[in-house]
Amino acid sequence: MLLQSFATVACLVASAAAHATFQQLWINGVDAGSSCVRTPASNSPVTDVLNNDIACNANAASSAGICNVQPGDSVTVEMHQQPGDRSCGSEAIGGNHFGPVILSMAKVADASTAVGSSASWFKVHQMGLVSNNPQYFGSQVLNNNCGHYTFTVPSGLAPGNYLLRAEVIALHSASGVNGAQFYMSCFQINVGGSGSTVPSGYSLPGAYSNTDPGILINIYQSLSTYVVPGPTSIYGTTALPIATTAYPTTATWNTALQPTTVPTAVPTPGQPGIGTA
Repeated sequence: MLLQSFATVACLVASAAAHATFQQLWINGVDAGSSCVRTPASNSPVTDVLNNDIACNANAASSAGICNVQPGDSVTVEMHQQPGDRSCGSEAIGGNHFGPVILSMAKVADASTAVGSSASWFKVHQMGLVSNNPQYFGSQVLNNNCGHYTFTVPSGLAPGNYLLRAEVIALHSASGVNGAQFYMSCFQINVGGSGSTVPSGYSLPGAYSNTDPGILINIYQSLSTYVVPGPTSIYGTTALPIATTAYPTTATWNTALQPTTVPTAVPTPGQPGIGTA
């Protein structure tokens, strides 16, 4: 009864908290700002996994910019609650919005015009339940790092345009069908190099069901494991095992160097960066 009451209170508090969007991008520590993001029309979540909005969010207009990356580059997505915000003084996604972080890519003919719901996606990184003692999710690691989450562009990818999809699935009210909240943005990138691999992919909508074990779940119980939604295969890396000891909460992003302004121009390749998270 006490656990159920706690869950109810937590959900009420969460519902009153601000939502969030992925808004900015970094390439090898260089701030690309909003130059190549398809910014969603609002910071509200998508809740219907069968809707086309599950791919790149609702009413997210294509960007004029396409950011250039190379295989092996360190790419960081950045999330905050309010449009244009870059403050580290508040959580990137607040209100006990605990859940996984998932990064996916899709090769497309033209990143500026591609339709996310028609693309073939493949995972390149994910962080679900990182520790079960105590329970600690990828979204909490994101919050520790001022909304920053970094991955390495996989080697071997065929060059060309891609959509990069960054997603947090908030599970604070996911104990009922359609209770999970999906926060995602798509970034428009061009991958260089001389690779030849185009990984087999999945469709969005299509990859998620509203009754998947990682989507319909009560996280206010003791969890020993957690199944990250979508395919289990991750191109270029493997998922970390769930730790049975406390996950470190120390930030790896240097918050002292966090900018307050948001660049809108695609950065020139080769600029020196400030670091990664």
